[in-house]
Formats: sequence, structure tokens, C-alpha cells
Amino acid sequence: MLIDWFTVGAQVINFLVLVWLLKRFLYRPILDAIDAREQRIAAELADADAKRAEAKQERETFQHKNQAFDAQRAALLAQATDAAKTERARLLDEARHAADALRAKRQEALRQEAEQLNQALLSRTQREVFAIARKTLTDLAGVSLEERLVAVFIERLEAMNGEARDVFGQALETTTEPVRVRSALALPVAQREAIQAALNRRFDAEVSVRFESGPDLIGGIDLSANGQRIGWNLADYLKSLEQGVDELLRTKDQPGAASKPAASGLDDPTP
Repeated sequence: MLIDWFTVGAQVINFLVLVWLLKRFLYRPILDAIDAREQRIAAELADADAKRAEAKQERETFQHKNQAFDAQRAALLAQATDAAKTERARLLDEARHAADALRAKRQEALRQEAEQLNQALLSRTQREVFAIARKTLTDLAGVSLEERLVAVFIERLEAMNGEARDVFGQALETTTEPVRVRSALALPVAQREAIQAALNRRFDAEVSVRFESGPDLIGGIDLSANGQRIGWNLADYLKSLEQGVDELLRTKDQPGAASKPAASGLDDPTP
């Protein structure tokens, strides 16, 4: 069999030309398209990985923020709870102190009211007792009692000496008005003359005397001159006794208060 090398060569050339043409106009664009697609897919994959990494980072950041927020919320809640407990304790303490103060104030008010009521009752009883005593002594006072009171007054007047006599004598020397002698009942002439004579003897002078009567004395003699006074009467005795009782009632509840004795008896003839 004979080989036509020209034909073979032409076919080889045609094949090479065909391969070049296919490569130039068909395979190259396809390969370029495939490369471009691969590059695009690779870029998209890289972008997806980047976005995935970014999303993961954001998720982690969000989780961290959530954890921090939860921790902060727990801390704020604990702080608010502690503050509420502290405020509640403070309010309860204030309420307790206010209640104690109010209770103490009410107890003090009740004590004062009870004390005032007690004092009022004691004062009323005291006034009634002394009112009855005054009425009784006034009813019992008479001429015979008055005569005895005048006699005792003259005895005490004559027995007066020392500083009391000097002070009253000075008052008699400096006064320009008569000496006033007051009694519960109008004194008879004899008793007036006895008192006048006792004054003259006691002070060695002619003493000008004005006699007066006043039922407020109840019984007794009251002699005064230029601001000085001597004498004794039942009214003064009752008044002194009443003052002593009143002072005793006022101080009986005071701890450690020294008790003062009540006024003793009738007034001594001192200025």
C-alpha cells in the first residue's frame, strides 16, 4: 500500500491548524471563562468566609455584651436590693423612734394630766379644809376669846426687847401717822386703854394709836407703823399653815427634796 505523504502532511497541517483555531477561538475563551468563574467563586467564598468570620466576631461580641449586661444588671439589682433593705431599715428605725417619742410624749402628757388633776384635787381639798377652818374659827371667835387674845398680845408686847424693839421704836419715831391697831372685833375701852398703856411703857413715849376692826383677821391683834408690823392673829396663822401645806404638796414628788417644816404657831412679835 502506498502512502501519500503529501496528503498526510496536509492532514497533519489541517489538524494543527484546527487545533490552533480551536485553542485560539474556542478553548481559550472557555478556559478564561472557567478561570474567571473560579476566581469569582473563590472571591465569593473568601467574602463568605470573611462575612462568616465577621458574623462570628459580632456574635462573640454580642455574647460578651450580653454577659456584661447580665453582670451589670445583676450588680445593679443587688445594689438596688441592698439600698432598698437599707432604706427600709432606716424607715423602720425612724418609725420606731417616732413611735417611741410619741409614746413617751403621750405618757408624759398623761403623767402631767394626772399630776395636774392630783394637784387640782389636793388644792381644792386644801382650800375647802382651810375655808371650813376659817369659818369654824370665825364662828367660835367671841368677846371672851378676843379678851384673851388682847391679854396675850400685851404680854408679848411687854416682853419684846432687843433688835425687834429698836426697829419698831425707830418706826414710831419716824412716822407722822398714828399707830394702827386692828382686831377682828371692836375693842372695848378698857382693852384699848390697856394696849395704849403697854405701848407707852414699852417705848417710853406717848404713842398715838388708831384702833380699827376687820373681820378678815378672824381673831387676834395686828399693830403696824411706818411699814413695820407686830402682832398675831388666827388669819395669819391659817395663811402661814396653808402656805406650808401648799409648799409640801408641790415638793413631795421631787426626789431628794428637803422637806421644810410648816409655819409654827402664831406670829411672834417681830417686825
